[in-house]
Amino acid sequence: MLKRILAVMLVVISLSLQGCVTPTGGLKPYVDSIDGYKFLYPNGWLPVSVTSGPDVVFHDIIEQTENVSVVINPVTGNKTLTELGSPGEVGYQLGKSAIAPPNSGRTAELVNAESRTVGDKLYYLLEYAVKVGDRERHNLASVAVSRGKLYTFNASTSEKRWGKMQTLLEKTVKSFKVD
Repeated sequence: MLKRILAVMLVVISLSLQGCVTPTGGLKPYVDSIDGYKFLYPNGWLPVSVTSGPDVVFHDIIEQTENVSVVINPVTGNKTLTELGSPGEVGYQLGKSAIAPPNSGRTAELVNAESRTVGDKLYYLLEYAVKVGDRERHNLASVAVSRGKLYTFNASTSEKRWGKMQTLLEKTVKSFKVD
């Protein structure tokens, strides 16, 4: 009888512990219902006040150059994402215009570009190796078009922290959704 009670207790405890583990562990939600997007960002990161450029920025309180941001730009002629180009073409243009614009002192190499569909929305997932002077960084981006606007979600960390942050930043970038 005691063995049976212990077995039942073990099953109950293990089921309870499974409920505590989520695929988005370590992440908090952010929702902008006015601009129509949402994403998850790492626990312990704080919003940064910005007056121009990104719509929102969060950064790590310790590694302050580690950040996520959303930039929203109009799309001329209500083009779709595929009409703007393939993942590689859009990734190349984004690298030249936003990740490493002219005279910024940065260079960006597009490492990977792929597409994915979530619901009825198409997203391009882009990965960059970025150099800023003698420092190397790693950027991930998710790009989507909605409501006549191009939404770019970017996550960035130093190359030395990439190994530690890769999985978390990939989850963050894949969590980005537009209405």
